[in-house]
Amino acid sequence: MNHFAKRHSPLQAALIGGAIATTATISIFGQAWTKCVHAALQDSPKALVDQVWQLVNQEYVDGQFNQQDWQAIRQSLLSKQYTSNEQAYVEIRKALQRLEDPYTRFLDPTQFQALTSQTSGEVSGIGIRMEIDDTTTKLTVVEPIENSPAIRAGMKKGDQIIAINGKSTARMKVEEASKLIRGKVGTSLTLTLRRRGKGSFNVKLTRATIEIPTVRYTLKQDGGRRIGYIRLREFSGHAADQMRRAIRELNKQKVDSYVLDLRGNPGGLLQESIEIARMWLDNGGIVKTVDRIGGSQETKANRTALTKQPLAVLVDGNSASASEILTGALKDNNRAVVVGTKTFGKALVQSVHELIDGSGLAVTIAHYYTPKGTDINKKGIVPDIELNLTTAQKRQLANNPNLIGTLNDPQYARAILALSNQNFAKPKTPAQTSQTPQTSAPLSIRAEDLKF
Repeated sequence: MNHFAKRHSPLQAALIGGAIATTATISIFGQAWTKCVHAALQDSPKALVDQVWQLVNQEYVDGQFNQQDWQAIRQSLLSKQYTSNEQAYVEIRKALQRLEDPYTRFLDPTQFQALTSQTSGEVSGIGIRMEIDDTTTKLTVVEPIENSPAIRAGMKKGDQIIAINGKSTARMKVEEASKLIRGKVGTSLTLTLRRRGKGSFNVKLTRATIEIPTVRYTLKQDGGRRIGYIRLREFSGHAADQMRRAIRELNKQKVDSYVLDLRGNPGGLLQESIEIARMWLDNGGIVKTVDRIGGSQETKANRTALTKQPLAVLVDGNSASASEILTGALKDNNRAVVVGTKTFGKALVQSVHELIDGSGLAVTIAHYYTPKGTDINKKGIVPDIELNLTTAQKRQLANNPNLIGTLNDPQYARAILALSNQNFAKPKTPAQTSQTPQTSAPLSIRAEDLKF
């Protein structure tokens, strides 16, 4: 999927990731990239340096550039002699650090490719999740992804991957194995597998474009209700489509309430968060963005909600950016009860540009506000029902992810209680909050649990 074929408006194309994992796609060249500069610097590391400078100069949300003399910084950058692009990367990063904005950052080609793959929600490969099994120390299939070459080839959970194209996986890390398995669509590879009861055998697969599942859903019978439980891991390019399918399938199963789990969700594409908000809201504002000159754009619901059933949203300190836009929209419009702990607090929007050597640049282009005009940056969203988890609870659920979204998950259990009571107010006393089960842990927030 080519994300760089045309220029988009910032609101349409911007991505808002959590913490430092921000992603977005815009154009290859900034408008200020003039023909004369390009002709003078073409095929030079200075061309890359000046392209970065021009993009920041054109788009950065703070027109004062953190009180830095941005013109003088350009002169300094272009006065240096670079013998390689890698030297230019070092100076670019130094210049960007002066903005004191962790979200405006330079990405080398490898980082940029990884970021765009994550954002698109697609990878070129065979469609499996892998891990090093703690007991056997073998590279093991955790899950073959639906509609993938791995599924079609008959691969199963628990299969041990002994070799990749004849190369032994002994002492091989998951990252190294992933690099060997991924490749150009249409190319083939051979895996040597070992399966209990079958021994070792070879499987030949053809790489394809795999849509990474980011939405998981199931019907639960808890608290006397039919609960549609949906966990959204990140706002990738397929998140809205997957969410739409989940809601529709659960509607067919006659659920009477929903729990939307955004815990550990670091964010992603702005437009995906807007589309998903519209699946839950018929009316009301969703988000307001403000650019460097004070220009604002407000996005609203458009009467396309897929359900009106009661909704609870689960959040924690790693629910960031796009997760906060969705949570803020549902909370401000009184559409959902929010349960958990205060969210991360990132209210900045980035665009990401592919640069002339295949590297990338993320630039903060706007500030966003919730429908009621609340600035959550560095503050986060406080849940309607705050429920912190003990270290022991966190450890227990981290060690047993199957407990997530069950009555042994205290935050989920508290959400079910709120839905059952049809009373979304905060508990009046700490004692009321403590009524939830104390036998489990909160959502695991390890990065490896969020990636396929």
